[in-house]
Amino acid sequence: MPTASAPPVSHATPRPAVFLPAVTSLAWREVVRFFRQRNRVIGAIATPIVFWLLLGFGGNDAFRIAIPEAEQDQGVGYLEFFFPGAVLMMVLFTAIFSTITVIEDRKEGFLQSVLASPASRTAIVLGKVLGGAAIATVQGLVMLVIGMVMFQQPGLLGLLPAVGVMFLVAIGLTALGLCIAWPMSSTAGFHAIMNILLMPMWFLSGAVFPLTTAAGPIQWLMYLNPLTYGQAFFAAVLQGPRAADPGMPLALAAAVTVLSTAAAVAGAARLANRG
Repeated sequence: MPTASAPPVSHATPRPAVFLPAVTSLAWREVVRFFRQRNRVIGAIATPIVFWLLLGFGGNDAFRIAIPEAEQDQGVGYLEFFFPGAVLMMVLFTAIFSTITVIEDRKEGFLQSVLASPASRTAIVLGKVLGGAAIATVQGLVMLVIGMVMFQQPGLLGLLPAVGVMFLVAIGLTALGLCIAWPMSSTAGFHAIMNILLMPMWFLSGAVFPLTTAAGPIQWLMYLNPLTYGQAFFAAVLQGPRAADPGMPLALAAAVTVLSTAAAVAGAARLANRG
């Protein structure tokens, strides 16, 4: 007696048709998930602000940072100089640690479900990266509002370019965090590696002290740090003529920032597609 066979599973929907919905859905999930955790939001915003205020006010009268403008012989105070670095610190912490959800999703089984869906792994990576970058940018906006009140920086006309550069840097940092988190199964191990990588990257980016006044070996390490170029690009756009000497042409800083961001995203996508 013939038995009825199950109808074949249809795969008529091509992958390109689900690429954009997968990216937007995963990105939105990251945003909603983050802002539902109030303690995480408060910690991500409060830590850089407290760090900036303590270091900024503590060294404001002790350090004057020279700037290229001839009429600004007195330079700027440390509180103002340190402001772009504090914004970058907020973006860095939020972008990097938002990728820890990859490990959590793997433990909960959600990542395996997404990998089994018609969405490509590249779409999954882009969704995670754009979601983390959006969270970091929204948090960075809080600092930009403070800067507009205290220093009149960046001003209404400069706000959009500053946000654009901040979002670009956030994409690169989130992709870097994803490269580290993707093959890991332990959140403790992820935190350990991030502490080894995170703080040196930020300290050697020109956020805490200018590249032009650093000692020789430290200066070379700063030139090798891709975040240095993002910091220089962001500070120049944010502070304009009141920015400290970046120690490099602005065009070079912009080019390296774009290239390093693209390389980080490509690296994350390649790592995910290796299985």
